[in-house]
Amino acid sequence: MANLVEASHLVKTFGSFTAVDDVSLSVNKGEVLGFLGPNGAGKTTTMRMITGFLEPSAGDVLIDGVSVHDDPIAAKSRIGYLPEGAPLYADMTPRQLLQFAGEARGMGSDQLKARMEHAIEALQIGGVLDQSIDTLSKGFKRRVGLAQAILHDPDILVLDEPTDGLDPLQKHEVRKLINSMAKDKAIIISTHILEEVDAVCSRSVIIAGGKVVADGTTEELLKKSGKKTLDDCFRKVAGKQKEVS
Repeated sequence: MANLVEASHLVKTFGSFTAVDDVSLSVNKGEVLGFLGPNGAGKTTTMRMITGFLEPSAGDVLIDGVSVHDDPIAAKSRIGYLPEGAPLYADMTPRQLLQFAGEARGMGSDQLKARMEHAIEALQIGGVLDQSIDTLSKGFKRRVGLAQAILHDPDILVLDEPTDGLDPLQKHEVRKLINSMAKDKAIIISTHILEEVDAVCSRSVIIAGGKVVADGTTEELLKKSGKKTLDDCFRKVAGKQKEVS
């Protein structure tokens, strides 16, 4: 089966600083990839390159065979993206934001209405639809951001800390939503919550110092590291790389 996401030898430099150093990863349909690493490891920078929001210094990303560099509009049309911090138009309401996002993606009125209803119900934001986004809690803002990411039913989802700011019940509901979508999509999740990896991820990539230091299922990572928990495995492989970077 061809990979829906194929990132090859990604490099990103900012002046003399190399934030991402030769990172390659792939994700198939039906996979939920946990993208893990300590703060400053290069996770968000990599995700921005995968989604086409940041130009790589070297390397390329193929989205179902389409180069993000060569045909960014076609590639991005297949992606649903929740960026770090879920940046939103603060003066809009959630209803206006979803309407705007759907129209920007070329959705017809009937399709947009149906997809909005689905996203609103899935993220449980019906009670704040006509409230200014600027007045919403962090948790509701996160859910509105997720709603726009799934609005067009994309083949690929790239989610940067999707449950950040949510209470335990909301986290459970979002994880359940991700699991329900997983069989039909390729999903990349950046998270610092390792229990989330156990709950939703079929495979994990650990990055440290801008480099991939581990790639495999939780069982494979534990076996390779000689550790009994994912937390201990993460500390070992990420900490070791950090010491030599």
